Amino acid sequence: MRRKLRPPLPPRHGLDPARLKMPAEGPWTTLREHLVERLPRVEPERIAEMLREERIVGPDGPLGLDSPFVPDSFIWFHRDLPEEVEVPFEVSVVHRDEHFLIADKPHFLATIPRGRHILQTALVRLRRELDLPALSPAHRLDRVTAGLILFVSTPDLRGKYQTMFRDRLVHKEYEAIARYDPDVAMPREISSRIVKERGVIAAQEVDGAPNAETRVELIEHRGGLGRYRLVPATGRTHQLRLHMSGLGLPILGDDFYPELTETPLDDFTEPLQLLAKVLEFTDPVTGENRRFESRRTLEAWTDPGAWHRGPERVGVANRVVEG
Repeated sequence: MRRKLRPPLPPRHGLDPARLKMPAEGPWTTLREHLVERLPRVEPERIAEMLREERIVGPDGPLGLDSPFVPDSFIWFHRDLPEEVEVPFEVSVVHRDEHFLIADKPHFLATIPRGRHILQTALVRLRRELDLPALSPAHRLDRVTAGLILFVSTPDLRGKYQTMFRDRLVHKEYEAIARYDPDVAMPREISSRIVKERGVIAAQEVDGAPNAETRVELIEHRGGLGRYRLVPATGRTHQLRLHMSGLGLPILGDDFYPELTETPLDDFTEPLQLLAKVLEFTDPVTGENRRFESRRTLEAWTDPGAWHRGPERVGVANRVVEG
């Protein structure tokens, strides 16, 4: 088995450097010419600046403005970071051992770096705060969903923990707050076919063989609201939100279903009232039964005023982190 190349650059902000492999052939004389063509979203002058400052390296060290294009070679560099809105909530850890940890993620914080969310993600924060550069997630939660995520700290074991989720060997329970309707019988099993098209933000339920199953239970109700337990048997994109909306009981704070509403990234009021409450599984390494519960609560139920107001906005602003 081919050994994975170790990057010659250390992590920065908890992030590994990007790696590019050069094509086997091409018309370029210099590395700079190739990168200008290959990275059209990066200004040519920025590429030149990175080369002048020796921010792009090969296996033998930094590369310069006149470095030749070398077919089939590798280069590494740290990408410039996008503008990000700071998420004013902490990630807590409910369990940590030599192999994995269970994080309790707040609303509005993405699980992993992607798009406009890089430093403000659970993975990057935990890598930096706990000094665990090899930490990786075994599964994901939507940015707007709070609750439990399993991160693996021993790289060689990541596949074992990921496989549990792929093979549906993990029991997951969620809590949600939505309108209470006495005419909607509970508990109930929901099954439907959910599709998510690339480039389309929202998923949808369509005709066809079911690929998504959820059990919905009413825990309690008061004041026109219900507190629900959601137990998914599958893990389709936005499954719980779609199934609750299909019952006529959209989850409070849902700006996707039943109607897509654009919400600014710095609006931390009325978070989606969906919480990944329980993870339970047989540890694939030790054979132990493991059960973890989130310590978070859903504010629309416990403190409706705080849910509407959101956090104090002092010190929350856009900021740029340059490479």
